[in-house]
Amino acid sequence: MSIFHAFRISGSALTAERLRMDTIANNLANANSTRTEGGGPYQRQVPVFAAQAAQQSLGNGFRGGGVRVVGIYADPSPPRLVYEPEHPDANEEGYVEYPNVSIVTEMVDMISATRAYEANITILNSSRNMAQKALEIGRG
Repeated sequence: MSIFHAFRISGSALTAERLRMDTIANNLANANSTRTEGGGPYQRQVPVFAAQAAQQSLGNGFRGGGVRVVGIYADPSPPRLVYEPEHPDANEEGYVEYPNVSIVTEMVDMISATRAYEANITILNSSRNMAQKALEIGRG
């Protein structure tokens, strides 16, 4: 068993949660973007994670390999319609299609991503301390 296995697992989680935080920041930045290059309002983006298979078994049945990002997908929920007849992007009935971004949802996701990131930092620090203690055994 590699002493660095926990480092690799936590490292993959840190990378994934950082991408999640970047996606949340992008969603919040575009919460009022009514125009995109493709036309229409911005669509909320959601990262999708999957378990990453271990490269080898640790001999004790554990096969965890961390997490990987499958992709970033557009949230298919409909845009918010707001009555603003004076807005340049208003339709013929006076409604503007705003992004399907909920500030509350994004803030909850941000707190969740932050806590997951902090938890994996704690795991890295604990693993490092265990490795240091193991090295001190030989100094005797």
